[in-house]
Amino acid sequence: MNIDKNTKEKKQELLAYFRDRASEFLTDVKTKFADTQSDKRARAINEKLNQTKDNLIATLLQKSEKEKWSNQEKLETILMITYCHIVVMIESRNSVRPYEYMDFSRRVGELWDPFCKLCFYYPINDVSLFVPPLFSEVKKKLTDEIIEYIDNLNISDEEKQELKSYYDKVWSLVTSGEIQLELDLHFISNEQKYVVDFKSGFGSNEKGNTNRLLLVATIYQNLDDNFKCLLFVRAEENNSYFNTLKNSGIWEAYCGSEAYQKINEYSGYNLKNWIETNIDWENDFNAETTQHLTDNNLLQYLLW
Repeated sequence: MNIDKNTKEKKQELLAYFRDRASEFLTDVKTKFADTQSDKRARAINEKLNQTKDNLIATLLQKSEKEKWSNQEKLETILMITYCHIVVMIESRNSVRPYEYMDFSRRVGELWDPFCKLCFYYPINDVSLFVPPLFSEVKKKLTDEIIEYIDNLNISDEEKQELKSYYDKVWSLVTSGEIQLELDLHFISNEQKYVVDFKSGFGSNEKGNTNRLLLVATIYQNLDDNFKCLLFVRAEENNSYFNTLKNSGIWEAYCGSEAYQKINEYSGYNLKNWIETNIDWENDFNAETTQHLTDNNLLQYLLW
């Protein structure tokens, strides 16, 4: 498999390469796991295919650096490699353990998030990533500020201790453990820090997750770095949980076409146009997979 600038237009060659690799892996996996161990077979093949994809991208990045590819050439080649990898990964999983609708719809959604993030990992615009703060660091900083404030109050030591005790009680009400401030993506654009959460869609019971996102965004907005919180949702939503976040005043929430418009605005790349031009799930899957998805009415979930 030769990687060059034209690889972004070699979908069939990439599919054939990944399928050959998958066939090799399946032969090996079948010697390690019995027919009854379909989950282990699927997991092992996925790991091998992920390694193959990572090797191709590592080769591409080295070559693009030496040959001074443009950002767009690099990104579009990575998008094509990743898409072909996803197609064959779904085929391979389906061959050892045929998809049911719940597994399939969830899997398609899970794959959308990292695919979108490629536009920020290899951006056209001047975008840089940053490491999110730890909750323990944020909590310590806020606690130190409050303790210093209380210590400087013109009240008795007993009253100061009582205020500190109440403050500790507030923290215990907020959480009994650590809050994860790391979301799906963290980037800087025009000196503004953004934290992003991607969602395929909202289910019927998202109250807990919605409350978590409201809490996390509230913490971010109370930090000195002036973070902005973005929510990108794949589906066209009119869901009460989505609307709660959208109307919260602390999340900028976008769904469907609006989400793609924002990805384009920040990263500088029209991912929606690439998807519409290059992705053809039904015809890119092998015949066996397409037949299974058709017979089980699963093609409807392949909406990116």
